[in-house]
Amino acid sequence: MLNVSNTKFILYVLGIIILALGCSLTIQSDLGTSPFDALLVGLSIQVGLTVGSWEFIIAFIMIFCNSLLKRQRPEFFGLLTAFITGLGIDIWLFLLHNLVQPEQILIKLVCLVVGLVVIGLGTAIYLHANFAPIPVDRLMFIIQDLTGMNILFSKTLIYLVFLVMAFTFNGPIGIGTLLTVCLGGPILNYFVLLIGNNPNPSANRDTDKNHSI
Repeated sequence: MLNVSNTKFILYVLGIIILALGCSLTIQSDLGTSPFDALLVGLSIQVGLTVGSWEFIIAFIMIFCNSLLKRQRPEFFGLLTAFITGLGIDIWLFLLHNLVQPEQILIKLVCLVVGLVVIGLGTAIYLHANFAPIPVDRLMFIIQDLTGMNILFSKTLIYLVFLVMAFTFNGPIGIGTLLTVCLGGPILNYFVLLIGNNPNPSANRDTDKNHSI
């Protein structure tokens, strides 16, 4: 029988695999991706390396940014999640390259929407395991703690910041990006509520900071 630790690790890996699939579907939709993924794709095209490689590099930088905001030691364990996510995105993109090439706008839109839902589901599942959040998701929790707002607000704020950065590197920004900014937070918020329990570790440790999400 699986113990609690094994169950959490399975949820953690499963969530990341689902999250990576969702990111790959939005990229393949060719309608624009989330601001963060748009930045990764833009860097991949303009500078080189794979999308997954930039996932890891940006995560490494964000670990130190999060450390400054929280005034604590860098959480290098989050690099493991970033590495698995980046690897997963590269593998899914390779597998979907010939399988998912939508031509009609309606099919592209379906691919995009399915990708957004899958991203929200995968993120909620892996965060629920409370194992090692990707640095960008850790930032989401930090903003939640600092502002007293919910995940929807934090996620949307982060999206807006990365949107500006994605423009700088000519990332794939389009209607899909707008939909992600508008719907990404609510979709994640929905799945977090559906799965249950606040995935924010600091909120769980301090009931005075346990905000409704």
